[in-house]
Amino acid sequence: MSLSMYSASIPVLLRMLGNLSAILHKAEAYAAERKIEPSVLLNARLAPDMLPLVSQVQIASDNAKGCAARLAGLDIPSYADTESSFAELQARIAKTQAFLGSVTAAQVDGSEGKSITLNFPGMELKFSGQDYLLNFVLPNFYFHVTTAYAILRHSGLDIGKMDFLGRP
Repeated sequence: MSLSMYSASIPVLLRMLGNLSAILHKAEAYAAERKIEPSVLLNARLAPDMLPLVSQVQIASDNAKGCAARLAGLDIPSYADTESSFAELQARIAKTQAFLGSVTAAQVDGSEGKSITLNFPGMELKFSGQDYLLNFVLPNFYFHVTTAYAILRHSGLDIGKMDFLGRP
């Protein structure tokens, strides 16, 4: 049996967003327990030229919803990137999960050869659906989820590999 585009995308994105949500719940509890102002963690970064935690979560969300919409031929939901609390990040993840949950296998399967073009300032990237998913979305998505994890781990949150991977 071959792996479908749906199976390689939507369940994977949903699982990792769920794991990210669980890590953020732990981070919020950690901040309260240690009397750390939540904004300290939300604005933490690994290096001065990297984006902070809040941006990492926003971009992971953007990658997930953009992927689902482009592969399914739907409009991409637009979120304002104004989150400034753990509760607001959780709401964004939940909105993203709800959107992903509304996308069906019938909408995504068969998108392997679909032409997908991304426009950035001064750059246009063209992909087949399969290349877009495997060589652009998933690496970017995992980069930002991993960076969010690393920011919180570096900030002292007691999390490990199973928090990142989640439990089956």
